[in-house]
Amino acid sequence: MSLEAFKTRVLPTKDKLYRFAFKMLGDQDEAQDVVQEVFIKVWNGRDQMDQLENMEAWCMRITRNLSLDKIKSKTRKMTDHIQEGFDVSQGDGLTPYRSTEMDDTMKNIGRFIASLPEKQKQIIQLRDVEGYSYKEIGDILEIDMNQVKVNLFRARQAVKENLLNMNAYGLQ
Repeated sequence: MSLEAFKTRVLPTKDKLYRFAFKMLGDQDEAQDVVQEVFIKVWNGRDQMDQLENMEAWCMRITRNLSLDKIKSKTRKMTDHIQEGFDVSQGDGLTPYRSTEMDDTMKNIGRFIASLPEKQKQIIQLRDVEGYSYKEIGDILEIDMNQVKVNLFRARQAVKENLLNMNAYGLQ
């Protein structure tokens, strides 16, 4: 792979790689470090890159693996930054009450997603925030596409049930 191919095939993925690493690590500096490590790994293995069918999925897999390595290397508390991934535009017609209600709902969704099992958390991030296809998610996480669908369904169902329970009991 030439420098030009690297610039056109790999560098455009930097924002997605960063968001994915950030969601896993909860730390901006660590996420930036992971993305930098991904680019170094890809550049060092550039001789084999022409054989890859989906460069972006391969980069996401490396990001996932490096992020997991960082998580395993030290115990740390995950911080909640889910609202950044869910950019809910607030139109001009929203009342302050409705705007606050939407903010609270997004915070609760973030909490519910953060409490999901790790695989479900990753899948919901990749599908609903990043917009990857089931096949791409399967490639990134190295799991069967049916497992992707089942885990995504379960994750969405758990978030939905938590929201319904919260609303039924009037909890915030």
